[in-house]
Amino acid sequence: MKRILSWNVNGIRAAAKKGFLEWFASESPDVLCIQETKAQPEQLDETLTQVDGYHIYWSSAEKKGYSGVGLYSKEEPRDVRRLGIDEFDAEGRVLEAEYPEFTVIGAYFPNSQDGGKRLDYKLRFCEAIQQRCDALVKSGRRVVLCGDYNVAHKPIDLARPKQNEKNPGYLPEEREWMDRFVGAGYVDTFRIFTSEGEHYTWWSYFTKGRERNVGWRIDYHCVDQATASLVRKADILADVLGSDHCPVGLDLDV
Repeated sequence: MKRILSWNVNGIRAAAKKGFLEWFASESPDVLCIQETKAQPEQLDETLTQVDGYHIYWSSAEKKGYSGVGLYSKEEPRDVRRLGIDEFDAEGRVLEAEYPEFTVIGAYFPNSQDGGKRLDYKLRFCEAIQQRCDALVKSGRRVVLCGDYNVAHKPIDLARPKQNEKNPGYLPEEREWMDRFVGAGYVDTFRIFTSEGEHYTWWSYFTKGRERNVGWRIDYHCVDQATASLVRKADILADVLGSDHCPVGLDLDV
């Protein structure tokens, strides 16, 4: 069994001051993908870049203090790569780790921003990541695509869908892409086990949404159809603090 965790930490240095390393040690996952690291590796101290028992990889944005992803893995992957598309790699959006049994892609999907200012960029990213997943599946690989998708897929996935229909993360074009993604055979693992609402992974600091559980479910583990039968658990670790997101988990029987 492999335990894979994903967490948008909203700044790894800030999260480290709020118990990230203690939480990480207590969870001891096989793989941890983190998003929005907001740091280059050289800006981090050894407590974050050298963790006993883990191989650690980074893809940072060229712009300091922005975006970025990281991956901690107990098993050394056979290969670790970025997406290979400059406009996305320049923002540190993706790390892909290849293991004998499966491939994990940790992704930080762009925010489409107010008025859809970056919607075209976001949709290009969505299409590129789906093409990468499709290519892996076609080659016979099992795929786990985890991270902050920055999309609430269905009305059940956010507390106030009607009020947010014109807001980034719930724009029709974003939801339509998610429909296509799922329609192409990818499975939202959390929904294998949980059909009811009021389960969220992000809450606004500004509105104190977490205290009232007025949130959005925008962090996912999705797998290809063939791998769905190996999923034993998909959970939201809503009690874990330290970011405006909480971690999400996946137990995979491989």
